[in-house]
Amino acid sequence: MNSATVRNLLVRGMLAGLAAGVLALIVAYFLGEPNVDSAISFEDAHSHEHEMEVVSRSLQSTAGLATGVLVYGVAFGGIAALAFCFALGRIGRFSPRASALLLSGCALLAVYVVPFLKYPANPPSVGDPDTISKRTTLYFLMMALSALLAVAATILGKRLAPALGNWWATVTAVTAFAVVIGLAFAFLPVINEVPKDFPAALLWRFRLSALAIQAVLWGGFGLLFGELAERQLNPKPAAATAGRTVSATN
Repeated sequence: MNSATVRNLLVRGMLAGLAAGVLALIVAYFLGEPNVDSAISFEDAHSHEHEMEVVSRSLQSTAGLATGVLVYGVAFGGIAALAFCFALGRIGRFSPRASALLLSGCALLAVYVVPFLKYPANPPSVGDPDTISKRTTLYFLMMALSALLAVAATILGKRLAPALGNWWATVTAVTAFAVVIGLAFAFLPVINEVPKDFPAALLWRFRLSALAIQAVLWGGFGLLFGELAERQLNPKPAAATAGRTVSATN
């Protein structure tokens, strides 16, 4: 793949990330923000200290949210497009459209869902401020470990395929990934800092909304970028298109 093709795919990846970010922003505003507001109300009702807002809540939930999600979408779209350029043809004989969707789905599982199962997202008022550095370090450690293990499992499956066949090579690689991740879940510290009187339903809704936002972002990117990459890498022949047009007019 030459540099011009990579550059074109990078631009398309950033545009697809921006579009997917718009979809995620809609989900975040209508599904996630009401839960954030409820968590903040709980925190205000149970806190004896009231700090002055540097940035108003209305600005946070509109312009601030849009800026964060859209910038994240563009950045992650560019990174994902570069990963696609490297992975295309190395993960199987899939079309660009199928490769983009497969890569997005696997990345969602490895980069977000697996770390989420160990260290799920928490709303405001959940978590000790004194342990934020520890919690952040553990989360990114889990994310890096999951991503590296996913790459290792892919390499393992490719190397076992000639001897075991694609099916059993895939089963073996996925099993190895699950076993090592299970060990990580068992040995990494458990963090449970949810207040005793915090509403369980609110916590559940917040975590589901966080998962939905990421699913829309990654899924939307996979579909949109897959279509753009397919048109870039497998353009329809001009002669065939012209032939169909002539046939339709006769």
